[in-house]
Amino acid sequence: MGEAVRVLGKLWFQVLVGMVLGIVVGHFWPDAGATMKLLGDAFIALIRMLIGPVIFCTVVHGIAGMNDMRRVGRVAFKAILYFEVVTTFALAFALIGVNLWRPGAGMNVDLAALDTKAVEGFVAQSHKQTVQDYLLHIIPNTFTSAFTTPEVLPVLFVSVLFAFALVMAGERGKPALELIEGASQVFFRIVGLVMWAAPIGAFGAIAFVVGRFGWGSLVQLGSLIAEFYVVCLLFTVVVFGLIARAVGVSLWRLIVYIRDELLVTAATTSSETVLPALMGKMRDVGCEESVVGLVVPTGYSFNLDGTCLYLASAAVFLAQATNTPLDLGQQLGLMAVLLLTSKGAAGVAGAAFVVLAATLGSVGHVPVAAVALVLGIHRLMAEALTFVNVVGNALAAIVVSRWEGAVDLDVLKAKVGLRSALSPSAQPR
Repeated sequence: MGEAVRVLGKLWFQVLVGMVLGIVVGHFWPDAGATMKLLGDAFIALIRMLIGPVIFCTVVHGIAGMNDMRRVGRVAFKAILYFEVVTTFALAFALIGVNLWRPGAGMNVDLAALDTKAVEGFVAQSHKQTVQDYLLHIIPNTFTSAFTTPEVLPVLFVSVLFAFALVMAGERGKPALELIEGASQVFFRIVGLVMWAAPIGAFGAIAFVVGRFGWGSLVQLGSLIAEFYVVCLLFTVVVFGLIARAVGVSLWRLIVYIRDELLVTAATTSSETVLPALMGKMRDVGCEESVVGLVVPTGYSFNLDGTCLYLASAAVFLAQATNTPLDLGQQLGLMAVLLLTSKGAAGVAGAAFVVLAATLGSVGHVPVAAVALVLGIHRLMAEALTFVNVVGNALAAIVVSRWEGAVDLDVLKAKVGLRSALSPSAQPR
């Protein structure tokens, strides 16, 4: 009896109940389910409200407390190097999977017969983004405007600048550092309060998906969905499994450890909703705050492995479905473009769909209007891609922390297990 009561009090169980109820309402009362979107959007808005302050406090306190600018640069370099290698693997993995499975082969879709009205807004946003545009977009118009946009990188940029200035201020900066440390504790407590609204947000988001799109979309494009879920599963087991083994942790125990965040992500189809909570979890697992503060927020722009899997799979699927030839050279070119455009899908619900349209517009081989084919199932595919994104960033925090020797191995072992790693063991600090 006591165990049952404890389970009922767990957030993951309450989110699961909310999702089940959302499916029931969306299936039997689709009109009512479609109106529940407000609940999911409200929960996402609550979390989005806290992302900027949480990142700012964590990064500033971590870097200023580190008091070693060379080490900050070293951690950032290691993180970016790791991100680029893993996302490249993700794109290659997806291209191999979609070419072997060929889910779009034989569909023979006539673009003239497609209803593209529903995607006109997405196509309008699919302007070509250059490297210069991307870099300039990181710099906010004002210091405070970094906190009023949903993007993570502008907040990270001003946070690093502030932290460097705080270190340079020396003793005069200590009162500000103590204030930020206290504010960090307050914001994480607010995150804890907001997360208890996750079951309601999960209910609303799932009810909307089922009520709005129904199961018809699932059946109509079932081959693509099945292929994508298999690719995500294999990528998690094979690639993440090997990485976890290399750093000596149990991938399964890590997934269980962040199950609350994964369920919330599955319900809202946005990895952004768990960014603050994930940062707290990775600190609790033994990773040093300064490393977590740099790796996890940066990973939300540079380490979206699930988004890379989605973009490569969907782009080639649309080519197959519309009988658009894509030879090996063109697919490698697509992969190169995706290495840049995938960095613009920073965890926001629906952003991957916009980036897909932008990528097709940049490459020019596949008609942008073809994205109408996957509009109805995008949220169903987002269930898998956001799962991979969250697991990938949690694992990245552990990898870079062990690489840098910035992890308490006793805590790490207690939380997610620890065995002899293939790489040199890091020592706790």
